[in-house]
Amino acid sequence: MLPARSRLGLLLLGALLALVLYVLLPATRHGQHSAGARPEEGTRGRWAANATVRRGMAAGEPPVFYREVSSGPRASSPGRPDVLFLHGQAFTSKTWEALGTLALLAGEGYRAVAIDLPGRTMMVASAQGRVAFLDHVLQELGMQRPVLVSPSMSGRFALPFLLARGDRLAGFVPIAPVGTKDYAAEQYQQVQTSTLILYGDRDTRLGPQALQSLRHLPRHRVAVVPNAGHACYLDKPEDFHRALLGFLDQLK
Repeated sequence: MLPARSRLGLLLLGALLALVLYVLLPATRHGQHSAGARPEEGTRGRWAANATVRRGMAAGEPPVFYREVSSGPRASSPGRPDVLFLHGQAFTSKTWEALGTLALLAGEGYRAVAIDLPGRTMMVASAQGRVAFLDHVLQELGMQRPVLVSPSMSGRFALPFLLARGDRLAGFVPIAPVGTKDYAAEQYQQVQTSTLILYGDRDTRLGPQALQSLRHLPRHRVAVVPNAGHACYLDKPEDFHRALLGFLDQLK
């Protein structure tokens, strides 16, 4: 029989091992869960791990942070355009990931990427600078003719790009963007990019204001999200996703 001191030592050693296993095993399980993310409720298609990447710009320019959720090959399915998401002032690229938009589009065979727009820097202080910024983003991401989704504040980037580089876009989805009054009807009339003008019916200021200008785009259609405010994609994500997918499907 072991001495009492030896038995006590073995008991303490066993208790220590049990404590170590208790701490480590949940962490291991959590690591396995994070490596293969699960689909959010209400999304379609297969889900794979999301990637958040910092992509540097040219020397002296602000870096680009982007999020992409992929359910298969990096490139989109044949006949489906890439989709680039900008964001409003109070949001980031994370918004489109948390909403399930990136996963939903990936499951439908689209390559969807959301970027973080830079803050106030000299490089994007002018409309020309913001056009150059998006030019470089498309080049860095290898997007040929994407659909550009632009809510609210991001109109400062998207609208000058649309007017200057509309031929580089397969489609444009403005969601009550700012800055629409900065351009004349004649300028909009020269753009041949297919456009879905989207806003919530409770957005009584920016939504109708943007519509007054954007309705001069020759190839536009309008979708009003019921019972939704300025950030209609947050208020009614299913209605927003339905309208967006319907527009993307008719571009194929």
